[in-house]
Amino acid sequence: MYIFIQARLYIFKLAFLGLEEIPYLSDCLYFKRLRNDPISNPALMQLEREQRLHDFLTIYNDLRDMEKGDSFITDYLDKQFLNLYRKEVVMLFADKAKIANNFNLLSFSAKKVSKRMLKNTNMVVKHEIKLLAKGKEEKYSRLLTFHHFARNLKRALKGRTKMYYFIYDTILLKLPIKEKTIIFESFLGKNYSDSPKYIYEHMVKQNMDFKYIWIFNKKVKDIPGKHKQIKRFSFAYYYYLATAKYWVSNSRMPLHLKKRSENIYLQTWHGTPLKKLVFDMNDVYSANPNYKKHFYEQSRRWDYLISPNQYSTDIFKRAFKYNKKVLEYGYPRNDILYHKDRNRIAKNIKQKLGIPLNKKVVLYAPTWRDDEYYEPGKYKFNLSLNLQDMKEKLGDQYVILLRMHYFIADDIETKGLEDFALNLSKYNDIAELYLISDILITDYSSVFFDYANLKRPILFYTYDLEKYRDTLRGFYINIETDVPGPLLHTSEEVIDAILNIEKVEDEYKERYENFYKVYCDWDNGVAAAKIVDEVF
Repeated sequence: MYIFIQARLYIFKLAFLGLEEIPYLSDCLYFKRLRNDPISNPALMQLEREQRLHDFLTIYNDLRDMEKGDSFITDYLDKQFLNLYRKEVVMLFADKAKIANNFNLLSFSAKKVSKRMLKNTNMVVKHEIKLLAKGKEEKYSRLLTFHHFARNLKRALKGRTKMYYFIYDTILLKLPIKEKTIIFESFLGKNYSDSPKYIYEHMVKQNMDFKYIWIFNKKVKDIPGKHKQIKRFSFAYYYYLATAKYWVSNSRMPLHLKKRSENIYLQTWHGTPLKKLVFDMNDVYSANPNYKKHFYEQSRRWDYLISPNQYSTDIFKRAFKYNKKVLEYGYPRNDILYHKDRNRIAKNIKQKLGIPLNKKVVLYAPTWRDDEYYEPGKYKFNLSLNLQDMKEKLGDQYVILLRMHYFIADDIETKGLEDFALNLSKYNDIAELYLISDILITDYSSVFFDYANLKRPILFYTYDLEKYRDTLRGFYINIETDVPGPLLHTSEEVIDAILNIEKVEDEYKERYENFYKVYCDWDNGVAAAKIVDEVF
């Protein structure tokens, strides 16, 4: 950084020497880019604000003393200092503890700023710089607190959600914590499902004395037990998140939500990893280039993380840089797969969905592609299965259920196939779909790790294997030798495998048994009970 600032100063000097010609390089020798892992290997400009501030002030003071006889240079340096103050220092000092850590160095630097350069600075910043120069730490701290309040209030007035967050940050977080209140959320409020659902239902069955709050985007019917539903990003959402003792979620909570030290955050997660996660990924192709940084900041809030097997525990700790408590009891969402009345439950679900009891069920549950998206959190999906051909060859014996990942925004077209293909992407609980399915078709989704608990056939429709494995994500296991089913590359191969499913089962029997021992060993139907006993 020192070299680049000196180079800029040299060019600045030349500009005022009256030269008719200035030498320059025609080729670029330095490229500035943001690295995709600012936590493990940050670029200079991706360092923490406090480190950047310390580096800049050290250089500023050295150059200010070195060039004190040259007003052009000192004015330039003072301008850089004031820009840094407005953009970085004010934001850094939102944390009052950091004022004390940096005050002396900042005060020393502020004394060097010329009065002439302060003339065109706004009144609040000008007063803050003067207090810094005089070493008035207490007065400076009070003024900066007001500065932040005014800035945040101005931002809050721009919209309802911004105002809610302002109230959350300044008022709601100071309210007493509600020791017996639990917030539940599954897949960003999209449905009532997954491990949060099964943890909640176990607590209800045990008549545990808690107030239960569920976060949804839209009101959900037929939830057992006494509970309160609140709309995501409503005022009630911020109120309960600020005051509830417990947060239970299977995906990441918004980054802007501060977590109180009294809060206990149970992160249930939502799958056994096949494709590489966060810090195990070399490059990021998703819509959010700050994916790793944001994930790291969000995961620092977790107090507990649920793991379904030892394989997952090892990956979670490394890929999430997670070093707190891991609950190694299996996934609560898989408890239903071991239920003593699972056949009766499956029959009831099929009747509710209008699926003929005399037909077998194929479940197709693919994942999303990182590089195919409309915007962050909304991914495109091209259905590569030929449903019409499948209906003609399989329709007498089977129906197919389509279950897209919750990230996928496309509405899959099934017009004319109503008696064969059902789009159940918005069905609340995929575990119930596992229970009624005779065969699973997936690609690189982690659903097959859960489905394997049923010991039923699994087909892998991997038509873009090379791209997904070698470019987009990469896999933790050798998908060509370790997964408990065949890799199929065309719709015709999928149809043929279903028509000869008994042969497929026999061929992959030994591999399936080995797979089950490694990845399904902890699931036994009581994960929710064990987790509730430990956390609540």
